[in-house]
Amino acid sequence: MRTLVSSLKKAAKTTAVAAVAGMALFSAAPGAQAANLLELNFGLFGPSYEGKVGSCESALWKITHQFQNKEAGYWNSALQFAGFSHVRETAFRPWTSDNIPRRYCSADALFTDGKQRQVHYSIIEDGGFAGYGDGVEWCVTGLDRNWAYNPGCRAAKF
Repeated sequence: MRTLVSSLKKAAKTTAVAAVAGMALFSAAPGAQAANLLELNFGLFGPSYEGKVGSCESALWKITHQFQNKEAGYWNSALQFAGFSHVRETAFRPWTSDNIPRRYCSADALFTDGKQRQVHYSIIEDGGFAGYGDGVEWCVTGLDRNWAYNPGCRAAKF
């Protein structure tokens, strides 16, 4: 029992010494300074988001192409879009203006199996490959086989 008490006292002393040393180390560190003239966005380039996002109809060809590739390549299916109707915008830049501009859309789609399903998608400014062109993220209700936007494509909607 006596050895336990003495070892606890040693541990408490060691912890106290380490805490004092840590506080001394941090108090000796220099304070943060503001950026100088050369560090203020000097040499930075990239997309300047202007909110120029294509219309809801402009992304349908890309969705059709990507869906066909995904169905044939991953799911061994010949299912394709047969047509779109009731294409509508559900939101545009729904968050603050500092975020990447997005247009959220929905459409009713007819497929080659004769069924009609909803497609929910977003068009993202400069969201294409390597930041060139508009990117499109989409989900077909009932055909989200890898559950990327489940349940019921809720994550693809606004």
